[in-house]
Parts: sequence; structure tokens; C-alpha cells
Amino acid sequence: MDLKTFIFIGRSGCGKGTQAKLLIDEIKKRDSAHEVFYLESGEKFRELLRGNNFTARLARDIGDKGLLQPAFLAIHVWSHLFIENIKGNEHLIVDGTPRKLSEARILADALRFYKRSQPVALNINVSRDWATERLLARHRADDSKDNVEGRLNWFDSDVVPAIEFFRDEADMRVFDINGEQSVDEVRREIANKIFGES
Repeated sequence: MDLKTFIFIGRSGCGKGTQAKLLIDEIKKRDSAHEVFYLESGEKFRELLRGNNFTARLARDIGDKGLLQPAFLAIHVWSHLFIENIKGNEHLIVDGTPRKLSEARILADALRFYKRSQPVALNINVSRDWATERLLARHRADDSKDNVEGRLNWFDSDVVPAIEFFRDEADMRVFDINGEQSVDEVRREIANKIFGES
């Protein structure tokens, strides 16, 4: 199998992480000769927020208000992981990045630098109401009604332009996936679109 690059993108609560992990398992079944590097910047970002330095305190203040973190922090997190982990002989799965148009441009530039040909963005579409219900049902500390509303607002204002940027990139494909299905139905739709099978 040729080396693949997949970017999972979609509203908070759409199941990006679940589907990314299912795709990792599928790729490992199809190609045991290559590793899969899974870039999930969320946990690294949470690690940064737990820190005790000035940057962490400022970032926590932004997060507590349900606002979008500045692009430079997100880029620092994932570019650092790229530099440390990409060896050039692995499949790459990116989960939850980019969150802004400026970040999308830098991610596209990084993928070109690493000679990742024909990356595929998997846009898991769910409605705002569906995402709200799912996020509030998790009962996580950072899933207050105000924070959820803020995250869904910045998806519309900041992430949607990043998806449109990917659509306009000549060497990138975007597949829209119906996220309001069962986990297995979403998995099958992704397999159909990227491998041509269910």
C-alpha cells in the first residue's frame, strides 16, 4: 500500500477520534510493513494547559471562556510532534487539526515538506444540534453549555474556512462523511470513499 495521509476534521463531538482509531486498525490490517503515526494534538494541548507557566495560564484563561486558542500554540504542538516522530516511511493520520485557515495553510506546507502526496481530509459532518446534544451528554468538565456553544461558534467561523481551503488545494481531496450514523455506518462510509469498498 502506498503511504497514506488522512486528516480528520469536523465539529466537536462528531467522533473524529473514534473513526481515526478504527482507520488505524484497518490500515494496520492492510499494510503490516509500515507503521501508522497518529497525530492527536488534543491530549498534548491538554498537557500544555496543565502546565504552570505563563503560557499555560493564558491558554487556560482562553479555554475557560470556550474560545479558540491562537493558531501559533496549536502549530507549536503538532509541528513539534511532526519533527520528533515523522520518519518518512509511515502512514499519517491527523486528528482535529487544523482549527483555523492560517493553520490549514501551514499544515498543507508541512505536508508538502514531508512529501506527503495526495492527503485526504475526512470531513465528518454533523449538525450543530446533534453535536450540542452529544457534547452535553458527555458531562466532561470542559463541556459546559457556554463552552460547547463557543466551540461550535468557532467551528463555523474558523474551521469551515480551513475545510474550504483544503477543497481548493490541487493535491488534496476532501471527502464529506455523514457523521449522524452509527459508528459502524460511519466507518463503512469512510472505507467506501477511501478504499472503494464497504
